Parts: sequence; C-alpha cells; structure tokens
Amino acid sequence: MSTTTATPAPEKLTAKDFTSDQEVRWCPGCGDYSILKQVQTIMPELGIPKEKIAFVAGIGCAARFPYYMETYGLHSIHGRATAIAAGLKATRPDLSVWVACGDGDLLSIGGNHTIHLLRRNLDITVLLFNNEIYGLTKGQYSPTSHEGHVTKSTPFGSIDHPFNPLALALGAGGTFIARTMDRDPIHQRTLFKRAHEHHGTSFVEVYQNCNVFNDGAFEIFTEKSSKKEETLFIEHGKPLIFGTNNEKGVKLDGFKPVIVNVADVSANDLWIHDERDEMKATLLTRFFDDPKKAGHLPRPFGIFYIEDKPTYEDAMTHQIAETKKLRGEGDLDALLRGGATWTIN
Repeated sequence: MSTTTATPAPEKLTAKDFTSDQEVRWCPGCGDYSILKQVQTIMPELGIPKEKIAFVAGIGCAARFPYYMETYGLHSIHGRATAIAAGLKATRPDLSVWVACGDGDLLSIGGNHTIHLLRRNLDITVLLFNNEIYGLTKGQYSPTSHEGHVTKSTPFGSIDHPFNPLALALGAGGTFIARTMDRDPIHQRTLFKRAHEHHGTSFVEVYQNCNVFNDGAFEIFTEKSSKKEETLFIEHGKPLIFGTNNEKGVKLDGFKPVIVNVADVSANDLWIHDERDEMKATLLTRFFDDPKKAGHLPRPFGIFYIEDKPTYEDAMTHQIAETKKLRGEGDLDALLRGGATWTIN
C-alpha cells in the first residue's frame, strides 16, 4: 500500500507581508507614501514569491523605496538604476524586476541609460516618481520643471524646456507607456498591475506631489474643483470624454485634436482610444500644454500605448543556446588570452 503526501498550499500573502520593518522616512504628506502603499497592495495579487521580486533604485527620495519593500532590493548609484536593473534581468530573467526613480535621477544623469533600457525592451517595470523638482538635495529644478519655475538653482526662473517623459519613452521605443497620479490609488493599482503583466519594459509616470519643495505642482489635475475639467482618463475602446458632466469630447480634425461638445456630435465622431495605435499614442503624449493656457487640451491619464515585441533577455538566452549548439561551451580563459593582440614598436 502506497501513501502520498499532499503538497501544502502556497502561503497566501497580504500587503503586510511586503512591508519591511524599516521606518518610512519621507516627509509627512509626501506623495511617495501613496505609491508605496499601492505597490504593496498589488504585490500579493501578482502571485509571485517575495524572493522572486527585486526593486532597484538610484539616488533621491524615491530611492528609499527598496528599503520599505519586504523583497530583494538594490540601492544603486545616481542615474544607474536602469542599467543595473537591466543587468539583473539579463542574468536572472526569472525575477520580477522593478525600478523606482525620481525625475531627476531617471531623466537627467540617468537619461541615457533609461532610453537604452526602453529600446532594448527588457521585461522590467519602471516607476517614474515625477514631482518636477530635486527633493533630496533640497529644491533644485529638474528636467521636468516647467519654464519659469523659480527654484534654488533657478532664482530668476528656469529657461529650460521641460522633458515630456511619455513622449520621450515612446520615442525611445517603449512598449508600455502609461501615466497615473499619487492621489488616485485605484487608478495606480490598475496601471501597476497592467504594467507588470506586460512582457517588456513598462514605463509608468506617476505625478507625485513634493509638499516641501514643489507643493501643488499637479493640483489642477488632482483637486476636485478642477480635476474633471483638466484630466482625460483614457480607456481602451472608449471615447475620449471629460468635463464636469462628461459633456466634452475630443475628436480628430485630420491629425489635429479638437475639443467638441458631446451633444453636438455623434458617438462615431469622437476619438476612440486604441492602446495599440502608435500614431494616436504619439498625439496623446503631446497633450502636454500649460493648463493655464487658453484653449489647452486636458492632460491624459491611463495606458497610452502597448506593443508586443521580443524582449532583450529572451533574445539573449536564445542566442546563447543556439551558439552552444554550434560551438559548444565557451572558454572564457581562452577568450581573454586569445590572439587579438598587437605589438607597438
């Protein structure tokens, strides 16, 4: 008579299981708290063991993120989080790798690494904490600070044109482009889960308030009094509609987006969002007007674009396997001591 031992059911994890024992040391009221909470909340829903998850960060307020996650984490150096995350994913493709960085870290000193991560399309989720300021170093302007912004490093106002992060990501070949905000927790959770599900580099910009050095930077998009008039929540297969009573819509006049009254047009006239349409996604990323400018377009939030494309680590793994079939195991010592040398007289 044989006996079998039942395999115990995997432990059901909760958000608390992903909360480390470290004291969270952000300024009271910082938008980072919300992002941390939403990430910890969705982690159990992903069905991944904690030891198969790694968070990588650079330098800045956002870079404390790995300390607060009860997962593996790497606190790297300024601007290099995406490069280190890429190396980690290439060598350990079985891991779920996340990057948490601020706008200064990711788009200034780290800008070059970021665009190459996007074009290579490694299966990594990048969370851009965008507060349009350098917070940790006490309030200098960043690559996303708006023109005329007065900071400690621009006392007479910035004369730089700010980066449009999503336009940059799409132009670099990003295959998942999205935007959310710290004061909309449900929207955050939805996008973070979709970003994780995507097989490729997911780039999610989070509008995050720095209540010490740039308080209210996104107030017009987050406050009840103005949110419905200034934001456009895009969903696949649905028309672009906004306004206090959803009375406004967006249609295309050729390639030019225009605002119309929903009552004055048919449903077929309105722009229907398609997550797979790169041309329309490009137009959506350009809904980036100054909200104080007359006739400006609302700021979109949601998933702008998704593309199915081979990932770098899959291609690398395949190439290594094919090379082994043709040439066998490599010899690193022979490679290092090979004949590619020359003598200088």
